[in-house]
Amino acid sequence: MGGESGPWKILSCNPVKGESLPAAGRLSVVQGAPPILSSESTWTLRGATSNERYVTREEKNQLVARQVALGRPEAKYAALIPIRKSAAWWAMTQDERRAVLEDRSHHIHTGLKYLPGVARRLHHCRDLAEQEPFDFLTFFDYPETEVTAFEDLVATLRATEEWKYVDREVDVRLVWDDA
Repeated sequence: MGGESGPWKILSCNPVKGESLPAAGRLSVVQGAPPILSSESTWTLRGATSNERYVTREEKNQLVARQVALGRPEAKYAALIPIRKSAAWWAMTQDERRAVLEDRSHHIHTGLKYLPGVARRLHHCRDLAEQEPFDFLTFFDYPETEVTAFEDLVATLRATEEWKYVDREVDVRLVWDDA
């Protein structure tokens, strides 16, 4: 993800916590092997989709039943939210992180309330290398009718205990513009 070309026009790129990303005009989301980067690319973020790590079987079933794929024709708005978590987060065991993420912060339960209107895909960056600038890239798309719902979702999640472990977050807002 990244760059100066692509069908997504960058409306804003705001640091929520920590350092921002360099200003760019457009974004391309590429799946599979990364393309050869052009000299026009301002930045590139890499991540890999992976197994769900913190969900129970019941939660996974609920997510699968309600979630829609990215790229719906009516989903002309999107957000890319790269996040890096603190060393304290990674020092916890997986069950301790699950307790913060869902038992106390209700991350999965909150996300379920916004499906299917807001589609999302999580990319893990830390799986590629600990030196990546972010641990997670979350890409959301949604139709204009869900803009307010998306703002509510993000505000709700940022107010949780889980977000105390975020040490870098950038909020990139996009609109589909393949002209």
